[in-house]
Amino acid sequence: MGIEFFIIYTKGRLCPYRTHAPFEKEVTFMQLLAIFSMLIDHIGIIFFPDSTAWRIVGRIAFPIYAYGIAVGCLMTRSRKRYIGRLALLAAIAQVPYMLAFGTNHYNVIFTLLAAALVIFALDGLLEWSARPDSHSDAERSGSSKGRRIAGGTAAALLVAAACILMQELPFDYNAYGLLLILIFRYAGRKRMVMLHLLLNAAIIAAYGSSWALQLFSIAPTLLLAYGEDLRNGLDKLKVPRWLWRSFYPAHLAALAVLDFMLRG
Repeated sequence: MGIEFFIIYTKGRLCPYRTHAPFEKEVTFMQLLAIFSMLIDHIGIIFFPDSTAWRIVGRIAFPIYAYGIAVGCLMTRSRKRYIGRLALLAAIAQVPYMLAFGTNHYNVIFTLLAAALVIFALDGLLEWSARPDSHSDAERSGSSKGRRIAGGTAAALLVAAACILMQELPFDYNAYGLLLILIFRYAGRKRMVMLHLLLNAAIIAAYGSSWALQLFSIAPTLLLAYGEDLRNGLDKLKVPRWLWRSFYPAHLAALAVLDFMLRG
């Protein structure tokens, strides 16, 4: 079935529904793939900065994290707790991130956090746009159309403003990260590969060859979209959920310490 997202109107509110999503109860093979490819990427950045091979492998990680956020926003029972966990992880990871990479930019969890906030706001606009009126059929038709136009306009302005903000501030992956997460959340299986390719092409056209490595990021999107049978077989490999949540700040701290020891 892949990952298709539908909006089902039920009991006076919009309920997001997904036909399939791999991140449900335990850490799956795709999450393990994200963890290890991210580790390889960061080892390459810190210890082998002139080698491209490490960075190519690392392009696997972010699309999987992006997809995880898209699914997490869809499935969470408490938006406040979900945002709170992301904010806490982002704060914990920031100092190790700065020490490991010698930067004052925001770590990637802040990008995921910003995207989650945008998704929740967009879902609210979708719910408001589809809310039925208690007027006559004619009045309801006109009011619904106006509401849809207003909701669509507000959604477009929200995404545009978020993209500008994430380009101007030092977010990891900038607006590209937000747009990829939105593709995973709203595009559906049949369109997300094409849209990911178009996003890669657009970012390279806009910012040049420095973004060319992102072309390799399409690989995990293909696997997420069309590799369900393969994923189901590999998803027997599971580890505790705490590893998925803690690995980012923990591995950054370890790499920062190792780099300090080697330089000393």
